[in-house]
Amino acid sequence: MSAMLLLFVCLILGMLVARFAKPPAGIVPSINWWVLNVALPVLALELIPKVQFDPQLWFPVAAIGLTFGGAWLSFGLLGPRLGWSRERTGALILVCGLGNTAYMGYPLMQALHGKAGLALAVVADQIGTFPVLASAGIVVASIYSGRTPSPRLIVRRIVTFPAFIALVIGLIAGRFGGWPEWLDGVFGPIGATLTPLALFSVGLQFRFHPGGRQLAAAGWGLGWKLLLAPLLCWVMGTAAGIGGLVLVVGVLQAAMAPMVSAAILADEYGLEPALANTVLGAGIVLSLVTIPLGNLLLGG
Repeated sequence: MSAMLLLFVCLILGMLVARFAKPPAGIVPSINWWVLNVALPVLALELIPKVQFDPQLWFPVAAIGLTFGGAWLSFGLLGPRLGWSRERTGALILVCGLGNTAYMGYPLMQALHGKAGLALAVVADQIGTFPVLASAGIVVASIYSGRTPSPRLIVRRIVTFPAFIALVIGLIAGRFGGWPEWLDGVFGPIGATLTPLALFSVGLQFRFHPGGRQLAAAGWGLGWKLLLAPLLCWVMGTAAGIGGLVLVVGVLQAAMAPMVSAAILADEYGLEPALANTVLGAGIVLSLVTIPLGNLLLGG
């Protein structure tokens, strides 16, 4: 209960600071820089060597791929029939195909399932979500904005991302028995800064200003992201014989709120930023209810 309370307190604190305290300019990029370039890589270094790899670990990664691929297929077919612009279609594919499996996923999985759940969340995020964002996400953003995607840029984004480098190092360390205890004790406190700072940053950035023309599209997008996609992932997992915590975390990561970075990417490529931010804000609020509820339904 205290872990869940921490999530709400940090999120609400960020919203209150943004609204009333006049935070200094550049605070959000600074916090995000620390989370992405220090806390997240250190957390990967701490947790990945401790993950007990087994054949079922393909599932959390596949669930991320199914969520994005399903969004691309569904909205790519649905958009023209509903009269959506290419920009609107591309925005929904990005923000409703990619989940906030780090900023929201890590704290929620840690609150619900402890270090074991957090370790699986890192696998889903680093081997699933990030490569999809850096590859297929760039492709979708380029196609629906009328640009040509660059394979060299995609590869460079993946191999130079600090958390991805830490993931590789962590895998190697795990093969040799993990880190010495004194070094592991250093990683823990630094990685622990991710949860409060990530949720505080989300609160600082929270926006929800829906227009009448956005509500229907937002409803389609969130219906896929928070309900249909995780249901399909659960069907895939149970049909393949996946069970236990791997199934629960895989489905819940697929059900996570839309990704902040996907909304930023939509903004960079001019893919209806107002809709992307509306879906992002509504998804964050709704997921604080749907994720714990989904966890109960899954028996977590």
